[in-house]
Amino acid sequence: MTDDQTPTANETPEVKPESTEPAPVAETVELAAAPEPEAVAAPEPAVPVTAAVDEKPRVDSKGGFCWGTGRRKSAVARVRIRAGDGKFIINKREINDFFRLKQDQDAIIAPLVATDAAKRVDVFVNVGGGGITGQSGAIVLGVARALCKLNDEYEAVLREGQFLTRDSRVVERKKYGQRGARRRFQFSKR
Repeated sequence: MTDDQTPTANETPEVKPESTEPAPVAETVELAAAPEPEAVAAPEPAVPVTAAVDEKPRVDSKGGFCWGTGRRKSAVARVRIRAGDGKFIINKREINDFFRLKQDQDAIIAPLVATDAAKRVDVFVNVGGGGITGQSGAIVLGVARALCKLNDEYEAVLREGQFLTRDSRVVERKKYGQRGARRRFQFSKR
């Protein structure tokens, strides 16, 4: 482009290096009008960042309960524990009415006896699924987990007594072409 030609809209005028002219004012206004990337505020996160990840509520706000869930075979027990005088309610029935066998009753209260909390807490259990043995095993695990939430010092005693270990043994599945998991149909040679 020569000096006598005027620049078109698509062309920009050439600035000579020896020229000490200040930049046009219109360009600086355009730069100032554009928002800077740092000025744009980031959206607020839905969860506050200050909350620690490993914090867990120890006691439920309604009724002051500590919850624990236990599973054994196909039984599931939801256990609630709070400070009290030693009540043990299973599906709105007393422990002696729900479990008739002494071994099941002793197994269920074993975590409470190990931590010496049998007369200091009330236990409320909702249990379903499975049979008597599975339900009693599920309640033992649920009570132990709820006791750990109630007091951290109980965990060492409960781990030593193996009350916090889930028994993962379940019924083996039936195989096709057989009567059961291992049982076969009678074989006839002739």
